[in-house]
Amino acid sequence: MLSIPPALIAVIGPVEPPLLAAWVRHYRWLGVERFLIAFHFPEHVPDQQRHELHAASRELGIIPTGTSSGPWHEHTNTQLRDALRHRAGPGWHLLADADEFQQYPAPLSEVIAQAEKSGHRVVGGLMLDRVAASGRLSGWRPEGGLDLAYPLGGHLTHRLLHGDPRKIVLARHDVTVASGNHRAPGHRPDADRIICAVHHFKWRSGVLDDLRRRVQHFSTGTWQEHTPAVRDEASRLLSHVGQHGGLINTSDPRFAFRRVALDRMPFSWTSEVRSIVTAWRPYAYTGQDQRQ
Repeated sequence: MLSIPPALIAVIGPVEPPLLAAWVRHYRWLGVERFLIAFHFPEHVPDQQRHELHAASRELGIIPTGTSSGPWHEHTNTQLRDALRHRAGPGWHLLADADEFQQYPAPLSEVIAQAEKSGHRVVGGLMLDRVAASGRLSGWRPEGGLDLAYPLGGHLTHRLLHGDPRKIVLARHDVTVASGNHRAPGHRPDADRIICAVHHFKWRSGVLDDLRRRVQHFSTGTWQEHTPAVRDEASRLLSHVGQHGGLINTSDPRFAFRRVALDRMPFSWTSEVRSIVTAWRPYAYTGQDQRQ
């Protein structure tokens, strides 16, 4: 019996149209056939950029389920995502942001079949932050591709930003997934099969302005937050690049940057992921980092 491919669920902000096109091509290559996306645009996004993204989506054969604008409160993404999941209906849902390119060592059908066989209703992954070889937060040329522009992969999110690197990448329709797709309360991914590498292409041109805006809006209450985690993560990245001449320090051994690619799994990925997930703990907001 052939399994039905998962529906891809995504809330998409003002990304560049070539990134959206690369993202759709990637997931179609993985076997995704059904895309349920919603656009959300904060107030600063020009109308021209909104129109370009809608046009790009139509050219890709995808009609957005919805478009909204306004403040990007911490709960905004979750509410929009859950509305898309409800619309998607029964089955497996693949959850991915527009800058996340998931990589599996086996076809999606096999990954899902293994999860069902083992009684798991979610599949987990770990973020792998992609950066330019120079550490510069640069733009990229579509004809060259993301691997050429951002050849290094490492662990920036949790080792510098103290963010949660874990991701729920696949979930059954009736499984509740927390904000940011980091956890599914009551459901744990198979600890021996946290197999998905979530290539995270966030560190591109324009991200520093986005992070500064995030810090400002959350600090002033213009955008509502549940905890200070999101703006504190942004502040740590801004502080880091400020100390390194506007660059991410790719030579810092904590981050374990090395050359990776979307067409082959990182070397020793399974054991690497297991060691990170086993040791990772949420950041404690006591003024001191509780993790080493």
